[in-house]
Amino acid sequence: MTHPTDGSCIFCKIVAGQIPCFKLLEDETTIAFMDINPVNPGHALSVAKGHWPTVDVIPPDVLAAVAKTAQRVAKAVVSELKPVGVNLLQANGAGAGQSVPHLHIHIMPRRPNDGATLNWDYKPGDKAEIEAVYKRLKAAL
Repeated sequence: MTHPTDGSCIFCKIVAGQIPCFKLLEDETTIAFMDINPVNPGHALSVAKGHWPTVDVIPPDVLAAVAKTAQRVAKAVVSELKPVGVNLLQANGAGAGQSVPHLHIHIMPRRPNDGATLNWDYKPGDKAEIEAVYKRLKAAL
C-alpha cells in the first residue's frame, strides 16, 4: 500500500526507516513506537503511516486504524506498567499543542503527581452560547 509522504516530516522518516525508533508494532496502515520525550515511562505514539497532518483531512478508515493501534498499546501499558490511568491524546494544530504535523495519538501512562497538565477546571457554560454553537455545528453536519 502506498501512503502520501512528506520528506521533511520526522514521522514520515521514521515510517520509511530513515530514522530509528523503538518500534512496538506495525501493520499496513500504522506504526507504534516509544515517544523519545516521554511524560512518563511507557509514553508511546500510534501514528498513521501516511502523511495526513490533522483529524479533519485523514481518511476515516485510517483514523480508525490509528485508534485501534493506540488501544492495543494502551492495553499493554495497563497490563505491564499498571499506571493509575492512561490518557489518549490527539492534538490538531499548533494551537492544540501538536508539535509534529502528522496525525498521531499519544498513549500516556499517568502517575500520581506527574506534573502533566491535560485537564481543565469545569465551569458551567452559557446555555445560550452553547445552543448557538450547537445550531451552527448541527447545520454543518
